[in-house]
Amino acid sequence: MTTPLSAPTPVPAGARVLAVIPARGGSKGVPGKNLAPVGGVPLVTRAVRECLAARLVTDVAVSTDDPAIAEAARAAGAEVVLRPAAIAGDTASSEAAVLHAMDAYEAMRGGAVDVVLLVQCTSPFLTREEVDGVAAAVIEDGADTAHTVAPFHGFVWREGDDGGTPGRRPGDGAHGVNHDKATRPRRQDRPQDLLETGAAYAMRAPGFRAAGHRFFGRTSLVRTDPARVLEIDEPDDLVRARALAPLLDAGSTPTLDDIDAVVLDFDGTQTDDTVLVDAQGRETVAVHRGDGLGIAALRRAGLPVLILSSETNPVVAARARKLQVPVLHGIARKDLALKQWCEEQTIAPERVLYVGNDVNDLPCFALAGWPVAVANAHDVVRASARSITSTPGGRGAIREIAGWILGPNLAAPPTDPPYAPLTAVPSAPLSAKDLSQ
Repeated sequence: MTTPLSAPTPVPAGARVLAVIPARGGSKGVPGKNLAPVGGVPLVTRAVRECLAARLVTDVAVSTDDPAIAEAARAAGAEVVLRPAAIAGDTASSEAAVLHAMDAYEAMRGGAVDVVLLVQCTSPFLTREEVDGVAAAVIEDGADTAHTVAPFHGFVWREGDDGGTPGRRPGDGAHGVNHDKATRPRRQDRPQDLLETGAAYAMRAPGFRAAGHRFFGRTSLVRTDPARVLEIDEPDDLVRARALAPLLDAGSTPTLDDIDAVVLDFDGTQTDDTVLVDAQGRETVAVHRGDGLGIAALRRAGLPVLILSSETNPVVAARARKLQVPVLHGIARKDLALKQWCEEQTIAPERVLYVGNDVNDLPCFALAGWPVAVANAHDVVRASARSITSTPGGRGAIREIAGWILGPNLAAPPTDPPYAPLTAVPSAPLSAKDLSQ
C-alpha cells in the first residue's frame, strides 16, 4: 500500500536545480558506450553541454565509476561524483545513482538541492529545451515529477497467450496490447498514446528521497519531437545515431565564442582532391578564392589558423605562404602534431575547430572539440563530424565555415573569379614556426 504524499510545497526562488547524468563505464551491450562519439562528440559530453546550456539548471554532475568518463565530464564543464562499486553494476538502478550523486553533491557544495534531474546521455539527441521543459514543469508549474514523452501512434502487439485477459482463450496467439485486433480504428479516432523517451526526468528533491523512485505525486509530461527519440542500447543504435547526427545536428554551427583556433586539412578540403600532373611531374591543384578570403577574415578576427597535411608537397607550402598561415605537412600522425601544436599555442584541443574530408582525419576529429566535414567527405568522416558544410571541399567550404564563425557577411558567395590554379614549385617543407601569424 502506497502512503499518500502531502501537497507539494512551492519551489523556493533561486532554487538549486541539479542535473545528474549517470554514466558508468561497464556497459556490456555497447562497450565504452558513454564515451562513444556521435556527431564527433562523446555521448557524455553531448549531455553535459545541453544541461549546462539549459536556462533553469544551476549545477551539473556526472556520476561515474570510470576515470576516462570522469575526465571527459570535467573537460565539458561538469562536476564529477565518483560512484561506489555497490551501485555501479549491471543491476544498479538509475535512482540509486541519482540519490548518491545528490547526497555527495550537497556534501561537497553545502546547502540542499531543491530539484534534481535525471538526464540520460544514452539519448544522444537530447536538447536544452527538453531539459528546461521538465525542470519548468516542476519549478514553474507545480508538478512533483516530470519526464519527456513523444507522440506514439503504433499498434503494440504481444506474443503468446495471456490467460489473464478476459475473452482470450489458449491458442489465440499474438494479441493487441493497446488495441483490439478485430478493430483497426483510424489514428485520429484513437486515444493519443505517449511514449516515454528516457531522455530527461525532473523531481522535487525531498519527494524523490521519500519515494525512492522518479514517478511520485503529480507527474507532468513534456512532449518532444519524435524524430529525435533514440536510446542507445545496442550497437545498431549507435550506428543509427551516427547516421542521423548530420541531419539532427545540422543547426549546430560554431560561433566565435565556441572556438579558439581553426585547423585545416588541405587535399580534399581546400581543394576538390583533384591533382593535375604535367610531363615534368609537377602537380597543379585548384583552390577557391573565397576560401582565401575566409581564412584572411578568420586571422583578422584573431583566430590562429593552421594547415595540417599528411602530404609532403610543395603545393601545400606554397598555398600556406600565400595565405600567410603556418603549415605542418608530411605528417604521418596528424593527431599527435595537432596535440603538440595546441600545447605550444596554449590552446585547449576541445576549443579547436578541425576541418577534414577523409579517414586519416578521424584521429584529429577525436581530439578536436569541433570536428567539421566538408560536404563531399567520406561517409565515415561525415558520420563522425559535429557539423557538415553544404559546400564541397575546394568549392568554398572554408568560406562557408568562416561565415558560421564570423556572421552572415561571410556566408555570401564571393564575387571575384572562383578558382585560382596553384602549381607546385620546389620548396623545402615548412613547419609551424616558419610562418608566424
